[in-house]
Amino acid sequence: MNKQEKKPTRRGTPASNVMAHGEASLWLTGGALILSVTMIATLLVFVAYKGFTTFWPTALVEIETVSGTTHLGEVTRHNTYEPAPTALERLPEEVRATAQADIDARGGVAHRRLLRTGNFELTSEHFNWVSDYEIAEDGESLPEWALVIERQSWGRFYGIPAAFLIDGEAVATDPVDIWRLYEEHHPEVRKRWDRRRVLEKEDIGKINHRLEKNRLALRKTELDHGKESEVYEQQLAEYKEIERISQEKFESITAEILSINTENDRFKMRLLTSGEQKVDLGMADIVRAYPANHLSFVNKVGIYLSRWWEFLSEEPREANSEGGVWPAIFGTVMMTLIMALVVAPFGVLAALYLREYAKAGAVVSGVRIAINNLAGVPSIVFGVFGLGFFSYIIGGRIDWIFFAEKLPSPTYGTGGILWASLTLALLTLPVVIVATEEALAAVPGSMREGAYACGASKWQTIRRIVLPRAMPGVMTGMILAMARGAGEVAPLMLVGAVKLAPELPLDGIFPYFHLERSFMHLGFHIYDLGFQSQNSEAAKPMVFTTTLLLIGVILILNAIGIYIRGRLRRRFAGSAV
Repeated sequence: MNKQEKKPTRRGTPASNVMAHGEASLWLTGGALILSVTMIATLLVFVAYKGFTTFWPTALVEIETVSGTTHLGEVTRHNTYEPAPTALERLPEEVRATAQADIDARGGVAHRRLLRTGNFELTSEHFNWVSDYEIAEDGESLPEWALVIERQSWGRFYGIPAAFLIDGEAVATDPVDIWRLYEEHHPEVRKRWDRRRVLEKEDIGKINHRLEKNRLALRKTELDHGKESEVYEQQLAEYKEIERISQEKFESITAEILSINTENDRFKMRLLTSGEQKVDLGMADIVRAYPANHLSFVNKVGIYLSRWWEFLSEEPREANSEGGVWPAIFGTVMMTLIMALVVAPFGVLAALYLREYAKAGAVVSGVRIAINNLAGVPSIVFGVFGLGFFSYIIGGRIDWIFFAEKLPSPTYGTGGILWASLTLALLTLPVVIVATEEALAAVPGSMREGAYACGASKWQTIRRIVLPRAMPGVMTGMILAMARGAGEVAPLMLVGAVKLAPELPLDGIFPYFHLERSFMHLGFHIYDLGFQSQNSEAAKPMVFTTTLLLIGVILILNAIGIYIRGRLRRRFAGSAV
């Protein structure tokens, strides 16, 4: 009996085995994930490093060039470049060969530093490049008493204290005594300056608001009853009386402001610039001053923290390149919250109808396709729509019905925080609808059947069984919507975000929250600093710091949403058991 010969089993090559088990796809997807996480982490670390180091005080360097020019300022960055062929020809004969040898040793490139020299009103420049080959021998030093002066206007000032003036007389000329007198008088001067700002913004603002309110009431009476009516005559008499009282209050406040200005003008500090110019600076105009090369580590930490506090709590100054961003923080948070309050009910109701009530068909399929397509529409299109529909059509109609006395000046017929919030609500609506639909579909059908078996109606089942268990998914959609809405800029440029908003949407004047007002936004502030600032180099560090702050605000809003979602998930997961 012949034995059957066994055929040898064919084994695949190692490459085919790897493909068969999906190991290549595993490595590919894992590598893509690692690459993506690395890129995101690198970007966040870079922004965090630049943002956190912006406010750290640095040394003041005085550099004298071979041409006799002296620069005093802060080194902001370094780089290398290829000098033009004629660059060395401007140097004196005795240093030209040395400079050429140094450049040749570097491979044909020269090293240079960018100095923030300030004193813009004197030099018309904020920054100056200084190459190493331009520096004279022993021409670089760190002056012990060189001061950094942060001012209300004109940017920073750098100089050596030459005298402290009271009533125009120099009472001190030694830097130690000048600095002692500065620390003695500056806090009181700034307190008076803060008092003057309160008088100008709040007290005079209330007077102007009351006058405007009564002027509009008079205008409304004129439109409703005519100038010949008795009601108009009474309103006119009341308006004149209020105008007289307001003028008296205005004169009293003006006198107090004049007294504050007179007292503050007594104190000045004279500084000597690197160009040997003497400049007298009023103490009221100085926000902060410090001897940069005379600071201990504790002093640097104090200045660093005070700058952060100013950044988070004050208004911008010097074309938004200095000062704080509190109005932008407030506007960003309030706009995002209003957007969330608007988009949540509409998104959930739309998803409920599509998932629970609408019958499958061509119309429902078309609506879903439209929603998915809407998510891909460029955001600027939403901005144009918001400007035309909300601002001009709806806002214009509101003005015509309720604010006719203000016309032709618009109230709601222009950009404002309300229209910006509604525009972003439309922009993020598809995200909420899709996330809510998926959350509703994830609720087991057995729960619905159990509720129906107990005699519950469809709405009772949805309200008490389906919606509570879908809420974590709904919150996921809200988190995604807030993250996208808070970072959008293009639509806001058309429907309410401005470079500088002198008044917050929230104040102490009835109705307290003014939905028609323009507002500042962190995203728009970043755009303005990066592309619209007349001092781009000075604004560049603020771009990173504001970006870091915007990321932080979005993370905080998302963290709140994630916390609420977690509580809902634990609650209903426990009840299901």
